[in-house]
Amino acid sequence: MTESYHTPGLDIEKIVTYAVTAAEAFLHKNQEETDRITKAVFEAGFNNRHYLAKLAYQETKLGKWEDKIIKNVIATRFVYDDIKDERTVGVVAVDEKHGIVEVARPVGPIFAVTPITNPTSTVLFKILIAMKSRNPIIIRPHGSAKKCSVEACRILYEAALNAGAPENCIQWIKTSTKEEVMRLMEHKDISLILATGSVDLVRAAYRSGNPAIGIGPGNVPVYIGRSADVPFAVDQILLSKTFDNGTICASEQAIVANKDNADEVIREFKKQKAYFLSKEEIKLLEPVAFDVPKRVMKVEVIGQPATKIAEMAGIKIPADTTILIAPLEEIGIQSPLSLEILAPILAFYVADDFESAIELCRRINQHGGLGHTASIFSRREDMIAYFTSVMNAGRILVNTPASYGALGGTYNKLKPSLMLACGTGGKNITTDNISVRHLLNIHRIARRKVCPYIENNFIQNYLNEHLDAAKINEMLR
Repeated sequence: MTESYHTPGLDIEKIVTYAVTAAEAFLHKNQEETDRITKAVFEAGFNNRHYLAKLAYQETKLGKWEDKIIKNVIATRFVYDDIKDERTVGVVAVDEKHGIVEVARPVGPIFAVTPITNPTSTVLFKILIAMKSRNPIIIRPHGSAKKCSVEACRILYEAALNAGAPENCIQWIKTSTKEEVMRLMEHKDISLILATGSVDLVRAAYRSGNPAIGIGPGNVPVYIGRSADVPFAVDQILLSKTFDNGTICASEQAIVANKDNADEVIREFKKQKAYFLSKEEIKLLEPVAFDVPKRVMKVEVIGQPATKIAEMAGIKIPADTTILIAPLEEIGIQSPLSLEILAPILAFYVADDFESAIELCRRINQHGGLGHTASIFSRREDMIAYFTSVMNAGRILVNTPASYGALGGTYNKLKPSLMLACGTGGKNITTDNISVRHLLNIHRIARRKVCPYIENNFIQNYLNEHLDAAKINEMLR
């Protein structure tokens, strides 16, 4: 079994050569063989969901290990159920009317970077969709989550081999420098990069010269409309924002309430042990939660419980506090708690009316969350329709906990995925929940079907009508 090749120095040519050889071997696998490998990988990941969740928490100290089990279930069971019957080998569609046959082929060696926030679930997910699409994959885990990520790789690789997968179809890198990562990204034989991580990392993937699927940041606004069931809305938001202590990039970041129901929203949050910060406490929390010069959240607060974050800021709160809420008026770097923070911290705004509420949501979305996710709680279809028409978000969730809802397969029928793309707003190529079809090249066989324009000599007649013979002869020379 090939493991990683690593210190001192990374033998990049060796790694990529192994991947290219595995890609060639994968081309000889039929659908039945591919499905057998995919099922074995799914079962291995699913059966180790508890073990890998605990390992991830022990290593990273982020979030809650119990919630990481759920992430691992989504990445394996939910994803597998979604893709298991999908055809990924040979002919996948036939359009007899138009004489077009679609044939699926793997893209080739994939280089995948995985994050500290969802270390094992992202590894499980990316490997599963890679095996289903017959693509060898090289995993480069986050440096602070390499033990659990490598263990996930090892478990799935052994399962894949036992099911007949090519040797080195799954490789992993324990240690690497930024320069080595860039060399891998730029290597001519890497076919696709799957980048999950910091904004700088995703931008580097897009600069590599190779095709890349990255994801943008999420700064998710949630509007609680006048017609909303407020207790239900608050319950769903807390369910979502406290899930793994807010480490899902689609978790809510800012609440926008209408002035007519703001008092009820506040009461309901307090009933569920939310702590509303004073202006002085907000000032104490800002430098602890956000690095203003670097314009990024502080790593120290990511995935930590509200009580620990408050302690770090020198704020005394009840021991049973679930979440910290900061009533704000401004949006932007001058008010850093209005920006993305993957922790149980929420900004809170009160709008005078529907129009100003929507404008607040749009401004929040524009400060670090374009193309990602937006959420609305409302019972009025006209308000929901307007909200969806003006928000630049790939996923607009209605009466749904955002973190679960955006991942798909739980509270809606979105494709289950651990990669949530953000379209051109987030500088991505698609707004999809990434899955198997994004890892396939679809070749189209087009049979001769003469279209009416050709049959009726449309082109020649047009030229004869608009150009004289001399000009036609000149163009044809």
